[in-house]
Amino acid sequence: MASSEAETAAQAPPPPTPADGNASETAAGAVSKKQAKKLAKKEAKEDRKQQSAAAAAAASQADAAEADPFAGNYGDVLVEDIQSKAISGREWTEIGALGADLACRVVLIRGVAQTIRPVSKKMAFVVLRQFMSTVQCVLTVDKEFVSPHMVKFATGLSKESIVDVEGMISIPKDPIKGTTQQVEVQVRKLYCINRSVPNLPINIEDAARSETEFERAELTGEQLVRVGQDTRLNYRVLDLRTPANQAIFRIQCHVEDVFRRFLRSEGFIGIHSPKLIAGSSEGGAAVFKLDYKGQPACLAQSPQLHKQMVICGGFGRVFEVGSVFRAEDSYTHRHLCEFVGLDVEMEIKEHYFEVCDIVDRLFVAMFDDLNENCKKELDAINRQYPFEPLKYLRKTLRLTFQEGIKMLQEAGVEVDPLGDLNTEAEKKLGRLVREKYETDFYILCRYPLAVRPFYTMPCYDDPAYSNSFDVFIRGEEIISGAQRVHLPELLTTRAEACGIDVKTIASYIDSFRYGAPPHGGFGIGLERVVMLFCALNNIRKTSLFPRDPQRLVP
Repeated sequence: MASSEAETAAQAPPPPTPADGNASETAAGAVSKKQAKKLAKKEAKEDRKQQSAAAAAAASQADAAEADPFAGNYGDVLVEDIQSKAISGREWTEIGALGADLACRVVLIRGVAQTIRPVSKKMAFVVLRQFMSTVQCVLTVDKEFVSPHMVKFATGLSKESIVDVEGMISIPKDPIKGTTQQVEVQVRKLYCINRSVPNLPINIEDAARSETEFERAELTGEQLVRVGQDTRLNYRVLDLRTPANQAIFRIQCHVEDVFRRFLRSEGFIGIHSPKLIAGSSEGGAAVFKLDYKGQPACLAQSPQLHKQMVICGGFGRVFEVGSVFRAEDSYTHRHLCEFVGLDVEMEIKEHYFEVCDIVDRLFVAMFDDLNENCKKELDAINRQYPFEPLKYLRKTLRLTFQEGIKMLQEAGVEVDPLGDLNTEAEKKLGRLVREKYETDFYILCRYPLAVRPFYTMPCYDDPAYSNSFDVFIRGEEIISGAQRVHLPELLTTRAEACGIDVKTIASYIDSFRYGAPPHGGFGIGLERVVMLFCALNNIRKTSLFPRDPQRLVP
C-alpha cells in the first residue's frame, strides 16, 4: 500500500486532519467569495484560450485543405456535427475488443489520447484509452491516407482529448509495452471530438503510479510527481480515469449486483424507504437536521425503522440499496458522512443465527464471484495498490464476543469485557483470528447490550448481552446486525433508556402493536466492503465523490 502522500508540488497543501494516514484533508466545500471569483476568472480565461485555439485550428484546417489532398481524413470536428445531426450507421469497436482476430480489418474506435509521441515529421504514435483498455495507434505518411499535415495535427493534440480513429489492425513483431492490447491500429482517419485544456491540473500517468514506482525512483534519483489524496478528490473527474479507479468502481458495481441477485434467489424483496424522517433512526445526536415545511426532520441514518415496519407489513424478507447519512465528526480512514447502505431484514423462525446463515452464504458467494469474474479489475487495482487475496472459509467462522475478548486478553490486550471494541482491538483480533483459523472473514456474535442500538433484542440467558453480531474483513467491521425487539412495551423501555424521544418514533413503535413476527437483519457499507476486499487504505478511494466532515464538493 502507498505510504505517506504529499500533495502535488504545484498545489498548496490544505489544513491537515487525521482522516487518512496517507494524505492530508482539505475543507473542499469551504470556498471564499474571493477564491470563487478568482476561479471563475481563471475558467473564463481558459475558455477564451480554448476558443482561440479551436478557431486557429479551424483556420489552419481551411488553409491545409487547399494544399493537402488528405485534409478530409483528419481535423477538429465542428460543433454542429456532434449535435446529434445524423445517424451514420457506422460500426464502432471497443478498444478492449481489439485483438489478433481482427488483423487486417478496418475498425472505428473512440478513445482518450493518453500519450502522444512524435517520431519524425512522417511518423507518430498515439495511445488511445477507453475505460481500462489502451491501444497504440500509428500514423505513417503514405500515398493513400496520411499526409505530413495529418501527422502534425496528431502531435498537436493535447493529452486527454477525445479522439475518433479509423484504421487497420496490424500485429507487431514484438510485444507492445505500456498498452493492454497487443495489436496496433494503422491510422487512416483521425478526428478530434473534444480538446482538453493544454495544462491538466493532474496528469493521469502521475495519478496511476504505484508505491513501487516511487521506491524505484528514489533508488535511481529520478524525481516523480506524487498526487496527494486531496488533489485527487479536488480533480476527481481526472482521477477517476486511472486504471485502478476504473477497476474499483466496476468492482463496486459487481458487489451490489451480487448482493441483489443472491438475495432475490433467497426470496427477498427489494424496497425503497424514505430518507427524510421525523427522528433519529439509530439513536444519538449524529443526524443531519433540516426544516421540513415547518417541521423538524432529519436525514435517515439507516433504513432501520422502515425496513422493520415493512416486515410488520407482511413482506417476510426485504433488502434495500440506498444512501445513508451520518453526521458524526469521524476523521478516520473508514468513515463517511454519506455512504451506500446494503440493508437486509427478515423474519426469524427460531434463532437469530438464521440471519447469520444468510450473511455467511451471501459473502462466500460474493467473494467467489469477484475472484472468478473480476480478474482483470483486481489485477488493475493490484498494480497500483498491491494486496494479498482475501482468505475466507467455505463455512464462515463464528465466535462469541466473550471468545474474542478472551483471545485478546491472552494476547496481552486490555479490553473492557462489556464495552465495545475500538479500532486497534478489532485489528488485533483480526490478526489473531487469521493466525489461528486462517481466515480474514468472520462473525463475532453476542455483543454486550449496552453498546448496541435500542431496538436490539437482549439475550434470554443474560440481559447484559444481546442477540447481535458484527462481521469483519481483515480486522475491520463491515456489518452490524441483530435480532430486533418486536414487542412494543420492551421497545419503548429500551428507547427511553437510550435517551430517545419516544414521540418522534411513535409510528414505528405502533407498527408492532398490530402483530409482529420475530425478525432480524443487518446493514453493510458498500464502500467499506470494496475497500477491505481490495485491502485499500482509505474509504475515500471507494467512494465516487466522498462526503466527509470537511468535503461537500465536487
